[in-house]
Amino acid sequence: MSEHAQDSMQVRLSQLAERLLGRFSVLGCEVVQANNEVTLVVPTDKLIEVAQTLRDEADFAFEQLIDVCGVDYSTYGQTEWQTTGAPNTGFGRGVERPGRIEIDEEKRFAAVYHLLSISQNHRVRLRVFVNTEQPIVDSVIAIWNGADWFEREAFDLYGILFDGHPDLRRILTDYGFIGHPFRKDFPLIGQVEMRYDPEQARVIYEPVTSVEPRTLVPRVARDDNRYLHGDVEVKDNGNA
Repeated sequence: MSEHAQDSMQVRLSQLAERLLGRFSVLGCEVVQANNEVTLVVPTDKLIEVAQTLRDEADFAFEQLIDVCGVDYSTYGQTEWQTTGAPNTGFGRGVERPGRIEIDEEKRFAAVYHLLSISQNHRVRLRVFVNTEQPIVDSVIAIWNGADWFEREAFDLYGILFDGHPDLRRILTDYGFIGHPFRKDFPLIGQVEMRYDPEQARVIYEPVTSVEPRTLVPRVARDDNRYLHGDVEVKDNGNA
């Protein structure tokens, strides 16, 4: 993107952020402009009022809902691995696991909405934090009908309940699935395992026998030390 186009985009984003702040600050909303995007943080009880305004008022005209998703911020900005370089190998290595990471229970879960205005040619993200113990927020299906399956997915994977949804069922996991697999505290190995029982001559489900700790950042190859100093010649046949 050219410098002129970048400057023009920043001006448009700033103008949108100012209009949002001027219109919704009285409702307790916050506006964040970062990474070439504008985010409107909306109180849970004001979501429907704000969404209706964003769709209907000409200054915004967000007639299209692009996506709804859940987010678990419990370990946001943190990692279980320190990926420092391992000597003479070129690999990143996790050197230790920290102790228990404290969770901000007030702002752990959020429902995030991505809106598009075709007529105004701009986008905005809505973020609504929900109660951790009872993560409930109003459904926006009456405003944007396309939210149907998106809200079901957020319910299935994060356990966020959308009040007023006409058919809030799991959509990706199996019938009878226990838990919500995109939550950060959900074990990677799952809650139950299945095996074939020759005595019963059928597949049975039972609690997992071992639970591996959840690793957010695995060890990865960072650099290849053979080529760090240019002292290795690569031959035409591909062999060093």
